[in-house]
Amino acid sequence: MTAFAHETVASTSRYKGPIFEVFSEEVTMSSGGTAKRDVVRNKGAVGIVALDEVDRVVLIRQYRHAVGRRLWELPAGLRDVEGEDLVTTAARELAEEADVDAARWDVLIDMFNSPGFSDETIRIFLARDLTEVPDDKRYSRTDEEADLEIKRVDLDEAVAMIFRGEITNAAAVGGLLAAARARDEGWATLQRA
Repeated sequence: MTAFAHETVASTSRYKGPIFEVFSEEVTMSSGGTAKRDVVRNKGAVGIVALDEVDRVVLIRQYRHAVGRRLWELPAGLRDVEGEDLVTTAARELAEEADVDAARWDVLIDMFNSPGFSDETIRIFLARDLTEVPDDKRYSRTDEEADLEIKRVDLDEAVAMIFRGEITNAAAVGGLLAAARARDEGWATLQRA
């Protein structure tokens, strides 16, 4: 069976903001007709599984307005600096959100967060050889990050938190499960960043 080449025959921008743009599109379908689809085009993001020397990961807990609750997550951020290398973005976000620097960076996984309606991707890095950012060089957090909670949790306990429903953020779930699997395989599957 040959894969059908779906083509966009019409596209209308419905909303454009600083983080994403929403389009209504008409797309050819495998059955021969067309269908309307709303698509969110996003800048993409990076996430970081920061693992210390005693196998603990850095988790942050912050308020997420869309779901109306505080969620346990990985340090993460948008790819909002034009032309910035992904490792540089990840290092900046780790320092800003968790007050941590890392000397070693590897790629864990790449994910589409919600491909049914969005093209957003996230690259999850594994950061190791961690050090604390000195107090005088720490980022001043604002908005929902002003009261974020930072906690180090044993990697196996973080995985258990997923199965207890305490960690539900998709990037955190994917990143933590990938890190646990990579660790169990002796880090052989990692790609240097």
